[in-house]
Amino acid sequence: MKHTELVEVAQKIVEKATAGEQLEVTCSASKSTKINVYEGDVESFTTAETKALGVRVIIDGKQGFASAGSLEPDVLATTLSEARDNASFAQTDPELAIAKPDGVAVKELDLWSEKLASVTSAEKIQIAAQLEANAKAKDARVSGVRMSSYEDSASQFALASSNGIAYSSQATFAGAGIQVLVNEDDKTQLGFAYDAGREPSAIASDFIVDRSVSQAIKMLEASKPSSGKVTIVFDPYNAATFVGLIAQMLTGDQIIKGRSPFVNRVGETVAAQGFTLLDDPTDGKSFGASSYDGEGLACRPTPLISQGQLSGFLFDSYTGARYGSGSTGSAVRGARSLPSPGAQALRVSAGGAGDVASIIAGVDNGIFVYGLAGLHSGVNPVSGDISVGVEGVMIRNGKLAEAVSECTISSTLQKMLLNISQVGDDVIDLPDGTSVPSLAITDISLSGAS
Repeated sequence: MKHTELVEVAQKIVEKATAGEQLEVTCSASKSTKINVYEGDVESFTTAETKALGVRVIIDGKQGFASAGSLEPDVLATTLSEARDNASFAQTDPELAIAKPDGVAVKELDLWSEKLASVTSAEKIQIAAQLEANAKAKDARVSGVRMSSYEDSASQFALASSNGIAYSSQATFAGAGIQVLVNEDDKTQLGFAYDAGREPSAIASDFIVDRSVSQAIKMLEASKPSSGKVTIVFDPYNAATFVGLIAQMLTGDQIIKGRSPFVNRVGETVAAQGFTLLDDPTDGKSFGASSYDGEGLACRPTPLISQGQLSGFLFDSYTGARYGSGSTGSAVRGARSLPSPGAQALRVSAGGAGDVASIIAGVDNGIFVYGLAGLHSGVNPVSGDISVGVEGVMIRNGKLAEAVSECTISSTLQKMLLNISQVGDDVIDLPDGTSVPSLAITDISLSGAS
């Protein structure tokens, strides 16, 4: 089924809207592949074709939603009936409404690669198998590969509503990753890396092998560091984690509930002057790019922090109405879920500090972070408190020194933003849709050996 046919399915349901009823219909179809290789053999090979439908009904301020995993005619009718029935039991909320066109021009993006369909199953298997083989050959200390995987998807989405919105979109994605096991002198470490593109040929296999093996080998000699204050250096891959935590506190649902440390702070200085963060799904290079948000409004760049000052938040139509600002085109959803505000393609503007090596050269006492652990339990999105495990390499007088692990860094996300001392110019478009450079952050508490 073509994505243009999906929107026709959605529109046929919307035509059944009754007087006073707001109706919104989402449809999706996707084909995906997942492959795991172990010791040169295919451990698992999964292909799937899925279709999904979601129907949202709003009448007299009451909302009902129902979904299904089929687009068959009888299922469409049943799902509409279930959504209407669910609305009859809902509580009234006068702010509930289907999104209305807001006049923002749509930037049409081409996120589809025809080349993906021409890649054979054998070629996909070979990508994962070659990753495993190259990792084993990279260094004698690589004793095994726990996981070597390949995945791809070709997804289509459509939405139509009784307010006159109708669109369809499509995108392809291909990614691969590896987890290596290294051993030396009875010491063992794991290393992981992943890369992606719109088609398999865009996957940087050499990068995956180099990063996973080199970091694991460096960590073989890891020890617990002394406690104290340090500067942490994030390369783009770990800077993306930090930026993602900040964005979670800038969504409209958290703001209107008062569950964010950034409530009522628009216009205030909340970060270092050189730090600028926006959500820009119109950037076609991002893997989070999209022409439309989850309610069919045009995606647009949304400034969040501009040269250190808080610029605004991410809203869908409901939270935008509650806040009084309107939607920022930031609704995210799947076909079988309701819309909510969220980041789609976060971007940190490049600074003037060069690449991560240049940033490290300017740090007297710090840690070059390899990985963070305990993010789910160690970060409080309401207060901003953060206390998470870290592993990496100590920085002494601008040079990488010994590897460290079994230690914790702690601060608050608000303080970390203000203490960003360096913003690199090595912006990378990452598989999670985030585009960020390397960052250095001062005055972080490190808890290790007493």
